[in-house]
Amino acid sequence: MILKFREKIKEKKLIDSMLALLQWDLETQTPKGGYKLLSEMIGELSLKSYNLTTSEEFISLVNKLKVNENELDEITKKEVELLIEEIEKVKVIPSEEYRAYSELTAKAQGVWEKARETNDFKSFAPILGQIFNYNKKFIEYRNTGKNLYSVLLDDYEKGMDIEKLDLFFEELKNEIVPLLKEISNNKRDFQKKVDFNVDKEQQKNLSIDILEYIGFDLERGVISESAHPFTLTVSKDDVRLTTRYFENIPFSSIFSTIHEGGHGIYEQNIDEDIKDTILADGASMGIHESQSRFYENIIGRSKEFWIGYLDRAQKYYPQLKGISADEIYKAINQVEPSLIRVEADELTYSLHIMIRYEIEKGIFSGEYQVEDLPEIWKNKMIEYLGVEPKLDSEGVLQDVHWSCGLIGYFPSYALGNVYSAQILNTMKKEFNVSGVLERGELFRIKEWLSTNIHRYGKLKSPEEIIEKVTGEGINSKYYIEYLKEKYRKIYN
Repeated sequence: MILKFREKIKEKKLIDSMLALLQWDLETQTPKGGYKLLSEMIGELSLKSYNLTTSEEFISLVNKLKVNENELDEITKKEVELLIEEIEKVKVIPSEEYRAYSELTAKAQGVWEKARETNDFKSFAPILGQIFNYNKKFIEYRNTGKNLYSVLLDDYEKGMDIEKLDLFFEELKNEIVPLLKEISNNKRDFQKKVDFNVDKEQQKNLSIDILEYIGFDLERGVISESAHPFTLTVSKDDVRLTTRYFENIPFSSIFSTIHEGGHGIYEQNIDEDIKDTILADGASMGIHESQSRFYENIIGRSKEFWIGYLDRAQKYYPQLKGISADEIYKAINQVEPSLIRVEADELTYSLHIMIRYEIEKGIFSGEYQVEDLPEIWKNKMIEYLGVEPKLDSEGVLQDVHWSCGLIGYFPSYALGNVYSAQILNTMKKEFNVSGVLERGELFRIKEWLSTNIHRYGKLKSPEEIIEKVTGEGINSKYYIEYLKEKYRKIYN
C-alpha cells in the first residue's frame, strides 16, 4: 500500500512540475501569440492532476492509510493529513470547471500584462470578474457554512479569518499612521544620494552577485526577468526566480532580487527526507513571505548589510563610490507614501496590503463590484497614503496576483512582516546578527533559518514553526517595536 502511494505521489509531483515549467514559460518568454495554446496545455495538465487527486483509487488509498495512521511514519502521516484536506477542497468542483478555471487564469496573465501596458482596466475587468466568481463558486461548493472570504483566507494561512485579520490590521493601522505623521513632520530627502541611472546589464550582473552573497545556490536555481517578480519551484534542485529592472530606479531590482532570493533559499533548503513528498513546500504563504521579507527588509535594508556588501556592490554600481553605508541605509529607508506596493518603504507597506485586503473582502461581500475597482482603489490610496494614482498601471493593475487567481493571498505579506520581526527577535538572542552582516557571513543566517524553519517544509504547521522558533504564537508587537525603533533613529 505504501509503495502504491509513493508511485501516485511521484506521478502527482511530476504533473505539478510540468505545470510549473509551463507557468514559468508563460510568465517569462512566451510570445503573445502563444498564450492561447499554452493556456490550453495548462488546462489539460491541471485536469490530469485533478483526475489523479479525485480518482476513486487515490481517495481509497489515502483513506486506508488514514485508518492505519498509527503504523505510518511522521512524514507519510502528515502527507495523508494534507491530502485529505486537498481532496475535500477539490473533489466538489466539477472537472470541466476545474479545467476551465486553470485555462482562464493562464490566459488572464496575458490579458493583465497587455491591460497594464495600455493602462486599460476595462479590458481586464471581464476576465477578473470571472476569476472572482469562480473563487466564490468553488468555496460555495465546499458548503462549510462559514464566510466565503474567511474560508479563502484559511486556505493560505491556516486559522486566519476576517475577524482576526480585521483586528490585526486595525492594530497595525493604529500604530503605523501616527508614526507616519511624526515622520511627515520631520521630512528629509535622503534619496538624492542614490538618485542615478544604472543600465540593465549592470543591474543583471549585480542581481546574480547579490543572490550568491545571500546564499542562493545558482547551480540549483536561475534568475530571469518578468513583468512582476516571482519565485517558482520545479523542485528543491530547480528553483526559478525573476526580477525586473528600471534604469532610473537602480535599487528596485536589488530588493526584488533579494526578496525572491529569500523565497528561493527557503525552497532550496527543505530536507532531503521530504524532497519527493508533497511536504516539499513552504509551511504557509505567511511563513514563506516571512522569509522573503526577512531577507529583503531586515537584512537588505539594514545598515550592517551595506557595511558588508558595499565594496562588492561598487564593482557593479560604480555610482556608489564615495557614498557611505550610512547614506545608503537612510536613502533606501526614506519614508515616502508611494503608489507602487513593491517600491514601498517598510513603514507604509502594510497600508498597501490593507487596501487590497479591504477590496477583496468588499468584492466577496457584494459591497464592491469589479468594474468599479479603479475608483475604489484611488479613494483608498488617498485615504491611507495620501497619494492618487492617475493611471491604471500605477493603481489597480500594478499587481499580477489577481490574474493568477491568488485571491486572499495579499494578507500573507503583512503576516510575513510580523513573523519576520518575531524571528529576528529570537535570532538576536542566539548570535550577534549585526556583526554577522557587517562581516558578510550570511551563511550563518541561512544555516539558522534552514535549521529552524526551512528544513521542515510542510511537515510542521505555521503555528508549530513560529511557536517552536519564538516560544509563542503570532505577535505583532515585535514588528511594531522594530518599525518604531528603526524609523525614529533614522528621523531623529
